[in-house]
Amino acid sequence: MKKMIFHKDNLLLYAVTDRAWTGRQTLTEQIEEALKGGATMIQLREKNLSETDFIKEAIAVRRLCRAYHVPLIINDNLNVALKSSADGIHVGTEDMPVEEIRKRAGKHFIIGATAKTLEQAKAAEAAGADYLGVGAVFPSPTKKNAIRITKAQLKQISSSVSIPVVAIGGIESSNAADLQGCGICGAAVVSAIFAAENISSATAELKEKITQSLHKPTIKTALSIAGSDPSGGAGIQADLKTMTLNGVYAMSVITALTAQNTTGVSGVFEVTPAFLAQQLDAVFQDIFPDAVKIGMVSSVSAIEVIADKLEEYKPKHIIVDPVMAATSGAKLIHEDAVAALKRRLLPLASLLTPNIPEAEVLSDLSIQCREDMLRSAKQISETYGCAVLCKGGHNPDQADDLLYENGCCHWFYGKRICTQNTHGTGCTLSSAIASNLAKGFDLVTAIKRAKDYISHALSAGLDLGRGCGPLFHGFDLNSRFADGSKNLQEY
Repeated sequence: MKKMIFHKDNLLLYAVTDRAWTGRQTLTEQIEEALKGGATMIQLREKNLSETDFIKEAIAVRRLCRAYHVPLIINDNLNVALKSSADGIHVGTEDMPVEEIRKRAGKHFIIGATAKTLEQAKAAEAAGADYLGVGAVFPSPTKKNAIRITKAQLKQISSSVSIPVVAIGGIESSNAADLQGCGICGAAVVSAIFAAENISSATAELKEKITQSLHKPTIKTALSIAGSDPSGGAGIQADLKTMTLNGVYAMSVITALTAQNTTGVSGVFEVTPAFLAQQLDAVFQDIFPDAVKIGMVSSVSAIEVIADKLEEYKPKHIIVDPVMAATSGAKLIHEDAVAALKRRLLPLASLLTPNIPEAEVLSDLSIQCREDMLRSAKQISETYGCAVLCKGGHNPDQADDLLYENGCCHWFYGKRICTQNTHGTGCTLSSAIASNLAKGFDLVTAIKRAKDYISHALSAGLDLGRGCGPLFHGFDLNSRFADGSKNLQEY
């Protein structure tokens, strides 16, 4: 019998059976009520039936599911799934390996796998799973001792794998709204459906709540880890403006307070390592960022803390702008911190965005021409195992940037803009790239969009302060939203 084609929408309301609540109706009758109410997938779970009886029941339920065009998934038992011509199987972390199931069942067989950690999720995806069941999200009457995961962990897993994720554990109408923004495709429920007095009505109500929760407007998120600039042109302040104007929800962790303006830096006050760690935990444990941008980190201790937390939380996109000096020339990193930066932080990056002087420090090569930029970017990339965007803004002849990634190079050609007001250009570019990566653009496209943004911000001709002034981060707010026809997230 031909299997149903699986789509992530099948996971919207994933009903898992349990005989604990049969009485007035048979299990098959309960399943039909759930299907009438709008269940989008059925998982048949039987712990005590003989395999022969399980197969008979699965065949009957399969016919019922076909009538409603809903996939039937068998819990744990591959023989039952195959002999009943079910559409797939769901396995736990200690059941038959996904690779073995795929070999026996073929490429069109739906395979779901339970994951409680990011490592388990990635392993299941690599093994060939079609979807993940992640939880427990809330306390569950069917799994009272299950280890719970936070919303931040759920979002982290959802954003780190390419296969769809369904949340499991204790989900009901009263808490479905709490799943908003977690990146899931739906919810798997047991008692919220099958323990209800009216299964069809309960299913319809729950489906509506889950649909509302998942379809409410959401926004991608980005985190800046950097120093504060009270004059607003660089650092955290520039990052937050840039991220907001590039359509993501911006968050910040401050590494240091600076006393600076357009004429220079007169003081730096570093945040303690313990408080830096507290800030990072506060963000990652609540609103997990889709991308992280790292700017000014001036001390060894701060670098160690940030590296430890990134290794713990494993965000998908990490963009490091290896800030070593302000535009005015003031040094912003201790001498011993450069070695720590190279040893701990740079190997964790997805992308490094050094300017020419910074690239020279990281590669120990002099850069005088385009060929030198390529040699330097190649060496940095191979040393730290990440993509490198070598920025050409310090080159007096052109403003071309070079991306070196996986042995390939891509030039981004830019027109040099005649202005002395370039305070915060590095912060702005890296934050714009992070924003576009968070929104799902590939690296080349993210950089193109970021360069377009910064070119307009420079060309706007803002002239503030007595020194090297800032860019105009909000250069086209009026034109973009004057008639209310454009959406910031679509920019």
